[in-house]
Amino acid sequence: MKLDLQAAEALLRTNRPRLIDAGKITPLWTDDGFAYQVTRDGEDKLYAVDPIARTRTRTESLPAQPGTGDFLAVVSPDGKHEVIRRGPDLWLRTVADGTERPLTTDGETDNDYGTNSFSVDVLLGKIGIPHLPPAVVWSPDSTRVLTHQLDRRKVRETHLIDVLPEGDGAPQLLTQRYAFPDDEHLPEQRYVVLDITSGTAVRAEGEPQLVGVLSPITIEWAWWSEDAVYFMEQPRDQRSLTLKRLDPRTGAVQEVLTETGDTRIEPNQYGQEAAVTQTAGDELLWYSQRDGWPHLYRYDVRAGELLNQVTSGEWGVRRILHVDETERVVYFLAVGLVADSPYRQSVCRVNLDGTGFARVLDDDLHHDVSAAPNGRYFVDTASTVAQAPVSTVRSWTGELLVELEQADVTRLLATGWQPPEEFRALAADGVTEIFGLIHKPHDFDPTASYPVLNSPYPGPHINRTAPGYDPGHFGPDAEAFAALGFVVVAVEGRGTPGRSKQFHDASYRQLETAGIVDHVAAIKELAETRSWMDLDRVGVYGMSGGAFATVRAMGEFPEFFKAGVAESGNLDNRVYLQQWGETYAGPAGEQDYAEVSELDLAERIEGRLLLVHGGLDDNVQPHHTLRFVERLIAADKDFDLLIVPRGEHVLLGYEHHVVRRRWNHLLQHVAGITPPGYRLKATPIDLEVIAKMMG
Repeated sequence: MKLDLQAAEALLRTNRPRLIDAGKITPLWTDDGFAYQVTRDGEDKLYAVDPIARTRTRTESLPAQPGTGDFLAVVSPDGKHEVIRRGPDLWLRTVADGTERPLTTDGETDNDYGTNSFSVDVLLGKIGIPHLPPAVVWSPDSTRVLTHQLDRRKVRETHLIDVLPEGDGAPQLLTQRYAFPDDEHLPEQRYVVLDITSGTAVRAEGEPQLVGVLSPITIEWAWWSEDAVYFMEQPRDQRSLTLKRLDPRTGAVQEVLTETGDTRIEPNQYGQEAAVTQTAGDELLWYSQRDGWPHLYRYDVRAGELLNQVTSGEWGVRRILHVDETERVVYFLAVGLVADSPYRQSVCRVNLDGTGFARVLDDDLHHDVSAAPNGRYFVDTASTVAQAPVSTVRSWTGELLVELEQADVTRLLATGWQPPEEFRALAADGVTEIFGLIHKPHDFDPTASYPVLNSPYPGPHINRTAPGYDPGHFGPDAEAFAALGFVVVAVEGRGTPGRSKQFHDASYRQLETAGIVDHVAAIKELAETRSWMDLDRVGVYGMSGGAFATVRAMGEFPEFFKAGVAESGNLDNRVYLQQWGETYAGPAGEQDYAEVSELDLAERIEGRLLLVHGGLDDNVQPHHTLRFVERLIAADKDFDLLIVPRGEHVLLGYEHHVVRRRWNHLLQHVAGITPPGYRLKATPIDLEVIAKMMG
């Protein structure tokens, strides 16, 4: 078993992209093309692209973007004004001379404008950002702004203690508004239209909307048409979804259409990603899983009448890319059309009347696409988990317009990295086919025997694996563990997004299972034909919801998982975010929520468990881990605990210590290796990079 610590460090999330020259292209759009920046030969290089002239030229600087460059401001379509936040109110800034004036004046604490109900204040403070950009949507003519006033005044207060505030003063109490499942009072919002010329504010009539963390009741799910604002509304049980029309002149609200079901009704399986769009005029493309698969339906948005189903088949629409009003065609990303992997994205087209379906790019690659704002072309990055990305500009017929970049992965391969193996197996029901990835150790020897790790995540709004070369959110940790000599198995169990409604609904009111039964079934099946997987040495690790799944795995399968690491885990969902618990376990009764608490599992833990939590975690508050620790002590269990006093949810700035502790715990208690005296380098917080990400 090779312990390649240098390679493991290089493959961590912050370093892995630096090992690939000219990977995914992020366009910076201009009127007639775009510019982009890549790293090639260890040097940052800038290019300007004119897709119509079919040229790519080296440039010295990126094009100036509209506005003042303040990434905390939202710029108007004409580039003349910006909306910014000042305390609980919104202000208007004139770009030309920088003058500012208030758009609202009646905001107050916990009843403010353009804010988000989900607090990340500790993380923002750590990186020097006072708040998120305001939640606003400009009208196409740049004369009005849609926002909301968010009322949290009756929401439960919860508390954190900063034990060592800046300046080393006395501990400070931090208070936040934080609703639990079954709470009577939740955050509420009311839409408001602000006229930047007259200064008038028009409020939406009727009852305010309930607001959740993961539900579509956010400003991102509202849009302007020529003479109205459209938005979605969902009740607390999430078993219906309603489209409403807001008259921006009067505030009158009218119901357009409603879809209901026996389980949750989603505007997309992937959290808050949009898959609904209004075409020009009076037509709407509506996302629905009513026939068992994620597809598009065309409605008359004025009358709320169904015109026709646009897409159909045993595959799903992932994202709408472009609607060609002249040709009456919609272009979109689809999943489920590639036999090797149901999660690879294909670029497709279909006529709005449902005829003429075709794949624009007829290959089996995974396509990551950015459509030009002018709708004339798209930027495509194509890859697989084993095939390095190639970026091009293409027309909507699939014609190649400009070759951009072919990734050079020489430095990545030099670390000893090898692409993961895609696999298929049967779920615990013995019927459903599931997919995943196997990350093999560096210098892999099929005659050797390797310890095995599993890293689950139970959230039904996100995939555990990535279908392309980019390893996604979870991949770098798996790659690092492979460099340490582990076989890492990543499983897309039942309930994860990207497949049929039935597959996704396996997670409905089943959060307590965390999908672990499918992970165990897959690992056992894989080991039957892979003698190098040592099932006497199996560990599990995860962060946040993955920590919940880790503890669930060790409690439900104590004979299988020998050790685990659970970081920042929501271990008692009765006292976690209302939206998480009610979306994935309810709405339900007290006993139902008790089943999605891990506390009663403490006495069943047999393997060695390391619990990690930040003392200032304002997402999953630290009492989750401490409640579980109390139960472990009551059961007289041996365990390890690391509290990072000033750490927030992702433990930013402490990764070098937390990662090393994670590695050492699993090396010792799963692989049976005495941890080396290796120290990881602390990664400085790069505010410029964070600002670009937020912008």
